[in-house]
Amino acid sequence: MSKSYKGKILISTPDISGDIFSRSVVLIIDHNEEGAFGLILNKKNKHVSESLDKILGYKVDIYEGGPVENDKVFYIVKGKPLSKFALPINEEYYLTEDSQKIIDEILNGNLHIYDVKVFSGYSGWAAKQLETEILNKSWTLVDVYNLDFTLPNDQNLWKNIMQNLGGEFLLWANAPEDVSLN
Repeated sequence: MSKSYKGKILISTPDISGDIFSRSVVLIIDHNEEGAFGLILNKKNKHVSESLDKILGYKVDIYEGGPVENDKVFYIVKGKPLSKFALPINEEYYLTEDSQKIIDEILNGNLHIYDVKVFSGYSGWAAKQLETEILNKSWTLVDVYNLDFTLPNDQNLWKNIMQNLGGEFLLWANAPEDVSLN
């Protein structure tokens, strides 16, 4: 493998439509010769979020991390890792699956709820699959630029990044979701 995309952002191109990756912004958490692992930052699961609101009595947004293993829960956390079961994303964020530790730290006042983003499932690629999809222009690779991974992002994130890229990306940003309507 010549280059790792760990820590970079993938922006779906309009060629991807009609599935979970349509207009997605994906943070690549890990990438090596065996494949890639990432989380979609801008696809809120409204149904699960609303169900949890009713159960817990307060608002918790759950995001679709991707189409793989939707029964698994992942957390992106802002701050220093709270346990040895954390994978650093960069100096400011880490990933964990340790639900109990997250809950305990929030209840103990050591972690603020706004410094945590919750994901159901993940996005995964086999060896060389992501590289092939990038070569086929299904994804645009972007260096991370001052993006808070724990913010409650929505579809505007995809559009805003496309607009900031300029050029042909500006055209895509303003195109309807179903480009056949254009």
